[in-house]
Amino acid sequence: MSVSVIEGKTYLDKLSWDAYNESGNLKDQLRKYKARTGYYPKSIHADKIYRTRDNMRYCKELGIRLSGAVLGRPPVSDENRKERLRIQRADEIDRIEIEGRFGTAKRRYGLARIMTKLAETSEHAIALVFVVMNLDKILRDLLLRLFRKLFEWLFFQHQTVSMVA
Repeated sequence: MSVSVIEGKTYLDKLSWDAYNESGNLKDQLRKYKARTGYYPKSIHADKIYRTRDNMRYCKELGIRLSGAVLGRPPVSDENRKERLRIQRADEIDRIEIEGRFGTAKRRYGLARIMTKLAETSEHAIALVFVVMNLDKILRDLLLRLFRKLFEWLFFQHQTVSMVA
């Protein structure tokens, strides 16, 4: 299962029951990202399996930074070590978001309890989990905007101004 998070929404990019190497999905996921947003991301925060030479070359051609440790031996003189470690730590923190989405999908939306018999039915149930997650996010955003407007209207629009001379 390949999942991406774009602007708070979770997208199910690929779902397969066969054992496969996920690293080959990166190019397709980038194409889907560009189709959804109209541009490529500045950086990708992915598992280590995505950091193949081919994927790193492809990302470099597109000007995308693929997060993670540098492949190969560490350099002898490393004057940028602290900066590289700081960026790597920030990328790991950003990657926590997708891991949290899996945890939320399992606990709150029942992704861990799918018990359908057929593969096609299970795929639809899994896809529905992500649809409901996105609908919940959209609803929360709309309600937050509504409550903010209501709060502004109640407490800031109807204030009486007292003029004391």
